[in-house]
This record gives sequence, C-alpha cells and structure tokens, in this order.
Amino acid sequence: MTSKFDKMSRQELRNYMLKHRDDEEAFQVYLDRVMAQPGEIYPAPKTIEDVDNFPKVLDKNKDNQ
Repeated sequence: MTSKFDKMSRQELRNYMLKHRDDEEAFQVYLDRVMAQPGEIYPAPKTIEDVDNFPKVLDKNKDNQ
C-alpha cells in the first residue's frame, strides 16, 4: 500500500509534518526515513583543537540533512 507521503522528499515531508503535527502517519513515515539513513558517529572531543573544530563538524552534519 502506498501513501501520499511516499512521493514526498524528506524535506517536503518534514515541512508537512511541522504544519500537521497531529498526523501520526506522517510522523511514522518521517521517522522511518530518518532511522533508515546511516548517520555519522563523532567521537567526544579530547583536545582543545577538537573543541575548536567542533563547529565545523556541526556545519558539515547540517549540510548532509
């Protein structure tokens, strides 16, 4: 069975879900998509240089979403 959400991109589905916060089906489809994507695991910063570079890591992660 296909739903109206299958044709939406992840961003379109996210925008829809933000406007229709009570739509449980939209939430479940979005959650399934998010959980299906592999994520990067970032180790905890160990040095001051690691902490200084952390904003770059966050920016990189935002670009991948």
